[in-house]
Amino acid sequence: MTPMNLILKKFVPEDFPDYFRLVGDAQVMAMITERALPEDEARADFENLLANNALHPDFGQFKVLDTQGRFLGLGKLALEAADSRHAELGYMLLPEHWGKGFAGRIAAQLITQVPAQALDGLFAIIDPANIASRKVLTNNGFSHQEFKDFNGLPGEILTLSFLGAAENT
Repeated sequence: MTPMNLILKKFVPEDFPDYFRLVGDAQVMAMITERALPEDEARADFENLLANNALHPDFGQFKVLDTQGRFLGLGKLALEAADSRHAELGYMLLPEHWGKGFAGRIAAQLITQVPAQALDGLFAIIDPANIASRKVLTNNGFSHQEFKDFNGLPGEILTLSFLGAAENT
């Protein structure tokens, strides 16, 4: 049996409660910020998320729903600017959905929805201790780029190039 696609819809202002369920959860945020976000900080981040969603119709941050419409988490295919040639891939799931293969499905679905020739590649940033996310990304073609400090937190950057081997020489 082939798993059904998840539903990815861009976050809209009315979705803040679902967003806050994610970022306000200490378990979800343990390998992202190492702390749950308080509501005021979450609201400011959500406003930035909505602004980023307006940059391009195909990119942004998406609420992830199962086929019954239940909120599972967030999928991210975010540009830094409207003309960016690289986008950041990311995902967050509510803890009750961990270990069920959803992260891998979200990553694969986001990769396949990138419009042809829209980007040179994707990058993802993970906590180096997050072995599960590293596996999800490498299973989807990402490879290690570098380790980097992000505001005092450890990070590993993984990349996926869309450029052909001939173009890389």
